[in-house]
Amino acid sequence: MTDDFGYLNARVRVRRAGLLPESFFQEALNLSFPDFVTALGESPYAEHLDGEDLGAVDRAVARHLAQTVGSLPQLVGGETREAVVMLLSRADLTNVKTILRAKEVGLPADEVKAHLIGGTLPEPVIQSMIEAPDAAGVVQAMVLPGHPLSAALREAVAAGGDLAEIEVRLDRAYYEGLRRLAKRLDDAFLQDYLALEIDGVNLSTAFKLAQAGGVGDPADYFVPGGRYVSEALFGRIAGGEEGAVDELAGTPLEPLADARDLGELEHRLRCLTLERASRGAFDAEGAGLVTGFIRAKEWEGARVRLLARRAYYNLPVEAVEREVFCS
Repeated sequence: MTDDFGYLNARVRVRRAGLLPESFFQEALNLSFPDFVTALGESPYAEHLDGEDLGAVDRAVARHLAQTVGSLPQLVGGETREAVVMLLSRADLTNVKTILRAKEVGLPADEVKAHLIGGTLPEPVIQSMIEAPDAAGVVQAMVLPGHPLSAALREAVAAGGDLAEIEVRLDRAYYEGLRRLAKRLDDAFLQDYLALEIDGVNLSTAFKLAQAGGVGDPADYFVPGGRYVSEALFGRIAGGEEGAVDELAGTPLEPLADARDLGELEHRLRCLTLERASRGAFDAEGAGLVTGFIRAKEWEGARVRLLARRAYYNLPVEAVEREVFCS
């Protein structure tokens, strides 16, 4: 089996043609639920729809993502395959943290699913994690030999501490593994994009710490590997220093420089990372094309889930609009 991004990218180009156009989301924003299901049934998700209820939409999203991005590692071997698995596992990292947070606040299972974004975990494992009574139960549900986060989750929960400490242990384990791999591959796009993601993780964590009034030593929550959010800047933002984030002006993170609350930061950060990932479309021989495709499909699936819930529960457009669009 080939260990070559050039070969994989040729296959990805074909799959990119199946991305939903922006017009689908613009039109879906105001549809009733039956009309939304009809529209989805006229899209590439049609073959995976097995009903007309909300559960059928969730299953269609999970199956479609499994077919279009979850199958990518099967096309290549060696370090190329390892890199694709790690890229896909970033969604697993996000989903695990989402599930753990939901348990802290008692979020219903259906609402948890609305915020999941793809990944490599089978649907039965996801369901078991959602239904688990606590963090230890989530660990038991995710006993998957070979998964890059399985051991990290077990160790993070066993070490104790609050949710923020568990999350930073998971972030460090995931990003350190991917940083080592990107360095071995000597892939410039992947290294640059990865540094941007790490800066984003640190900014999000710093805002959360500031919102909580500070939690211990900020250095305990810092993830190494970014380029523009230094440990010193992280500490100042986490400590609640007004305007410290302004120092990002003039850097690739400038769109975040005047964010003043966590919601606004995370919205802008999502849009920024999606835009940077999309630049991988011009990386014909490296990891850029597949990185951009994976992120685009994860975002697509998340938008479909959110719009389905807006229609199903007849929520006002304003309830989801900011989460579905970047303009």
